[in-house]
Amino acid sequence: MSGGGFVRLPGGSVVVALTLPSPEAEGRMVRVLVHSVNRARALTRLRNHGLRAVYLRGNAHPPTPDEITAVLHHPDGLLWRTAPQETVELWHPIRALLRPVRPA
Repeated sequence: MSGGGFVRLPGGSVVVALTLPSPEAEGRMVRVLVHSVNRARALTRLRNHGLRAVYLRGNAHPPTPDEITAVLHHPDGLLWRTAPQETVELWHPIRALLRPVRPA
């Protein structure tokens, strides 16, 4: 089950945080952060990157202040890392999660 939430920033934009199943590893979860002008646009950005069945239902797990800072300081405004946070892990750009698998 995915959890997520959002925070509206003073400038009117939003930061959306979602916990989703990892597309690359069975049974693992990832926390994805998106900075956008509104919630619908944030979900559209994720869908455009290949995460088709992404929905935000409720605001049970909004982004923490540290997550908001991380996504605001990234040029793409779209980050991820594994969840739950077991070790110290930096945020990764979304293209690192969704990169195509190349045959060896």
